[in-house]
Amino acid sequence: MEISGLPVELWRMILAYLPLPDLGRCSLVCRSWYELIISLDNTRWRQLCLGCIECRHPNWPNQPNVEPKSWREAFKQHYVASRTWTKNTQELESSSCFYLFRRKKDRRVLCVGPGCEYDTLRSALASANTYDRIMLFPGVHEEQNELILKVPVEIVGQGKLGDVALLVCIDQQCPTARLCNLVFMPAWFTPVVYKTSSGHVQFDNCNFENGQLQIHAPGTCQVKFCIFNQSSINFHSVALCLLENCEFIGSENASVTVEGPPTPEKNWACKHLTALAKSRSVLLTAPEPAVYMSDADILDSTPTGHVRTCEIVVHGDPSNIPLTSKSQQPFESTCEKENEVNGKLCTAKDGEALTVDTEYSDSELSACSENEDDSHSVYKLSYQSHGLSHILAKSIQCRPQTNGLLALQNDLELKTLQQELQRDKESHYFASTVLGCLIHKCLFRDGKGGVFVCTQGHARMEGSIFRDLTYGVRCIQNSKIIMIKNEIYHCKTSGIFLRLAAGGLIADNNIHSNAEAGVDIRKGANPLILCNKIHSGLRSGIVVLGNGKGILRSNQIYGNKEAGIYILYNGNPIVSGNHIFQGLAAGIAVNENGRGQIIENVIRENQWGGVDVRRGGDPVLRSNLICCGYSDGVVVGERGKGLIEGNTIYGNKGCGVWIMSSSLPHITSNQIGHNSIYGVAVFCRKDDANDYLANQGNNENFNDEGEAANWENDLDSEDDRFTSRRPINVTLIESNSINHNGAAGLYIKSSEALNIIANAIHANQDSGVAIFQSTQLTRIANNSISCNSLSGVLIETGCRVELRGNGIYDNSSHGVSSKGEGIIIENDILGNHGCGLQLAQTADMKITKNRIQSFHDYGIAVLDQTKGLVQENLIFQGKSGKSILQQVSNTEDCIVQHNKLLDYKKKSEISWTLENPPARPHIEGSTRGTSTAQTSQRVTSMTNRIAAQVEGGCHNNGSLFCSIL
Repeated sequence: MEISGLPVELWRMILAYLPLPDLGRCSLVCRSWYELIISLDNTRWRQLCLGCIECRHPNWPNQPNVEPKSWREAFKQHYVASRTWTKNTQELESSSCFYLFRRKKDRRVLCVGPGCEYDTLRSALASANTYDRIMLFPGVHEEQNELILKVPVEIVGQGKLGDVALLVCIDQQCPTARLCNLVFMPAWFTPVVYKTSSGHVQFDNCNFENGQLQIHAPGTCQVKFCIFNQSSINFHSVALCLLENCEFIGSENASVTVEGPPTPEKNWACKHLTALAKSRSVLLTAPEPAVYMSDADILDSTPTGHVRTCEIVVHGDPSNIPLTSKSQQPFESTCEKENEVNGKLCTAKDGEALTVDTEYSDSELSACSENEDDSHSVYKLSYQSHGLSHILAKSIQCRPQTNGLLALQNDLELKTLQQELQRDKESHYFASTVLGCLIHKCLFRDGKGGVFVCTQGHARMEGSIFRDLTYGVRCIQNSKIIMIKNEIYHCKTSGIFLRLAAGGLIADNNIHSNAEAGVDIRKGANPLILCNKIHSGLRSGIVVLGNGKGILRSNQIYGNKEAGIYILYNGNPIVSGNHIFQGLAAGIAVNENGRGQIIENVIRENQWGGVDVRRGGDPVLRSNLICCGYSDGVVVGERGKGLIEGNTIYGNKGCGVWIMSSSLPHITSNQIGHNSIYGVAVFCRKDDANDYLANQGNNENFNDEGEAANWENDLDSEDDRFTSRRPINVTLIESNSINHNGAAGLYIKSSEALNIIANAIHANQDSGVAIFQSTQLTRIANNSISCNSLSGVLIETGCRVELRGNGIYDNSSHGVSSKGEGIIIENDILGNHGCGLQLAQTADMKITKNRIQSFHDYGIAVLDQTKGLVQENLIFQGKSGKSILQQVSNTEDCIVQHNKLLDYKKKSEISWTLENPPARPHIEGSTRGTSTAQTSQRVTSMTNRIAAQVEGGCHNNGSLFCSIL
């Protein structure tokens, strides 16, 4: 009959009465009939799928309210998978035409129950032939002894799930079997309800109550739509097993245990299970269109309270960035009012880059302002071609309104999982080949553990949910796991544990709201962690300790109560390309001899330091964007070390870099700008444990449940790290651009030696370099210090300083103002609004071979009780005609001699120039070097808490927030 003979709606109503075989026949009539049968997806195919006693809703148990893409396809997949157990017949190889003469063997149905031909399951099995179906009628079927399956059979319960209960222990010794629609409970003599050591078994729509399944290699299994209530599955060296759409509830130990390496000996079912596993894998199916979410969209569902948000442009095209969400709009007006020393940090609107407006420009700070007399230019000495002019020009030109943070656009954007796997071919191969136990779309809840993988076991988890457990996944002893698109939350300890050289791939998971770390890596574990969301944890996002390693890339880590990434006790991960933001403590904390390479991350809007290093922490911090924090950008606390190189440290509420003088960092080639207080601050203050409350860290405990407290004794005695950076024995700050900060560019209050080499310190809202305490020698050499709001260099009483080879230009007060002691040699001090160089009170300085000029004031002013030597300086006389002022109480203690004064003659056509040598600083090549260093150190103690101290003020007490023990 032609389709056009009736309306389509009427055809659908008629065909809705057809059983499955007749629907198949109708679909073979012609293309029109085929399309008509396909159109029954939401009607007849849905009825068939939900009415089948062998399966449940295709998205059960995690998303039972979400419709599948196609009910027909879901029903087809289940139908095909339910026949896997019958595919073990031997192929005839003697002749390819023998298949024509095969006869299909009829399958019998054996009924078991009251009034049936068989009273017990044991009697039915005794008379069953290959592939017979044993139908169990409603009731409780109990066996007092172990049942042995010797022939392949199918055991099916009649009626609804729960009507048929089995109190048995079944030992499968045949190649294949299938059990469906049954409730399994353990017999009185053993907790094991089913076990196999060679064959393949398939469970469909079964319940397991207080029992265990044991699958030993080369046995395999496929479990679908089953509930495990206080039950578990143990896999021993299996080559491949599938758990799909199962629910695990209330386990007393791990719900699934995978133990032992996959055996090379495989049974007949492995090739069929491999095909099914690959069809389920998200990595081997066509990727869905990528959906990009802004950080604001992510945080809409994050319970982190009311926090200040700041849109950062790190992508190429601003038009690709979503508009600020409505939840952020009330804050915009508040943000506009937050001013720190004339700097305004504003939230971007309509995809614009973050901007910081200031009430001054670089030109207004210059001595050659438009408001000055035109004759000023006559006395002006050109110094624009000094050795750091390229860095200075970059700091001026890369203003936020123009280029700003866009310079990092290509390197710091988050990559998708497919992009990451294409970048790392070895990882893609590993992710495509590791199978072992495949756990797909399962739910683990309200128990002690989810999945436990040990002794070189392999497991693969995709699309599953782990919630309200003691732990989600534990992987130890050289085992491998692959976790993709899972959700792990509300665990009482950490979400994922990796120990004892465990590894694998953890990618594209949502790990949140756990009581301890989202991911805990230690004891030589070395996983690859890609493209996860790790957020809202009650402790840290990721913890790496105890010689743990790992590669952490393209993750979003936000809203955690403690550090986003916490590295300690010789942890040594590679942290690259992550976005770590809006944490309630530090973005990354490196503590207790932790190491690591922290490269090209976006670390922003954290409550404490963006990166916090102390207590022997020695990381490499390179090419990161550390911005918009509520405290300091980088904190190097007591005994902190590390290489801090090439970072952009921008727009933080506290200091750009805060250094404790008992630390030993190497800070080089960073852009440190537009921070609300100091650009770099070096303070002399030891952490005092007595200042902290004993319970002010929630008693951090890095021990697992069941692990001995002295786990650190397992650490290697030798540190195997070899670095490519040169060793330093004095804190070194070199080749940085420190500009437009709200207070001094560099603030020093230290009791230890300090080297400040080849930095461009420009346009800060206080002095360029302010030294308030320096009992050891502070060496300031080859720096460009220009256009700062107060003095270029300020040296207070009692400080020891060496100023050599610097260019100190166009500062709004004195070029150098000193009350301390030391030497000032071979500097260019020009164009400053106050004196070129002022010595006051009890200063004791040797000043020689400098070139000095002040337009309005004296070139050199020697006042009060100053001591020292002022000789062989070249002084360019300014408009005021003032050269040297000497007003000291004892001229014998202060010798001023052999200085050369140049008085400009207006009639002369020759203008002054800085030549022989040219304008300072002079930088020839790179000031950095490389070498190899090896250290060894054993950890002998462990801290059990993190304490925080909030301090008022900054000028006297150091960091705005945060001291971490």
